[in-house]
Amino acid sequence: MKPTLLILAAGIGSRYGGLKQVDGMGPGGESILEFSVFDAIRAGFGKVVFVIRRDIEADFKEKVGSKVSPHIHTEYAYQEMSTGLEWLEELPTRKKPWGTGHAILSAKAYLTEPFVAINADDFYGAEAFRAIGDFLRNDCTPQRYAMVAYHLGNTLSENGTVSRGVCSVDTSGLLTDVVERTKIDRIEFQGGTPIVFTDENGEHHILPDNTPVSMNFWGFHPTVLQEIESQFRAFILENKDHPGAEFYIPKVVNTLIKSGKVGVKVLNSDSQWYGVTYTDDKNTVQEALRQMVAAGKYPDGLWK
Repeated sequence: MKPTLLILAAGIGSRYGGLKQVDGMGPGGESILEFSVFDAIRAGFGKVVFVIRRDIEADFKEKVGSKVSPHIHTEYAYQEMSTGLEWLEELPTRKKPWGTGHAILSAKAYLTEPFVAINADDFYGAEAFRAIGDFLRNDCTPQRYAMVAYHLGNTLSENGTVSRGVCSVDTSGLLTDVVERTKIDRIEFQGGTPIVFTDENGEHHILPDNTPVSMNFWGFHPTVLQEIESQFRAFILENKDHPGAEFYIPKVVNTLIKSGKVGVKVLNSDSQWYGVTYTDDKNTVQEALRQMVAAGKYPDGLWK
């Protein structure tokens, strides 16, 4: 059975200042997520599911879907504030959906085989898709998932701080914990220029360059959806009066790991990650993709 690629593309992108899901980054005007779809096809994936919002549907299908759908089976799921909340008598007052865990749940109807869940605005690289594709075909079970981890030093932005899921991994290569760290940057500190994160008290803490971090590149068995749904219901009941609360994938995974229900294999990548957290990141990504095309890693025009 061929695995499915799930792309979470319903985000607002407030720091970027535009609809970065469909913004042209490649030499042929391709968006970052098109490179992910292309890499997934080469790695043997059989379907792509895009999670989007209704208000970007027409633009998204015109700029992305029309190019992708001739090459791979394509489906669309819609993440709205009310998605998955049919059981709730009164919807909470809120300005945006409930986060990445909620996004996966919104695509439940299309996730019938092992699948990868990724962000739309992150470039992960062909190597990562090959590794996780092999895992999903050969090793994925209801008790065994995977994630691709990147070296923290390969995931920074030159234009501001970033947030990353810092991973702890045991001697057998299994994930034991993911802790979200915010305000990560390389700064002058203690006589050098290390990577640090700033905690809620304003104190700096050094993180080694090779610290494994999650960039939301997860490989799941479809049975995870039952767990996500159960945890999401509990989350809503606890946070329905907190309009800024977010239901994140790492929280779901951490809960499953701590309960002993699953083991998560960490697939390490040495690749350079690229993304567009800030508007000024666009030039860096465009130049990187141009060089990859020039080196023959991608064709000049992905869908020609």
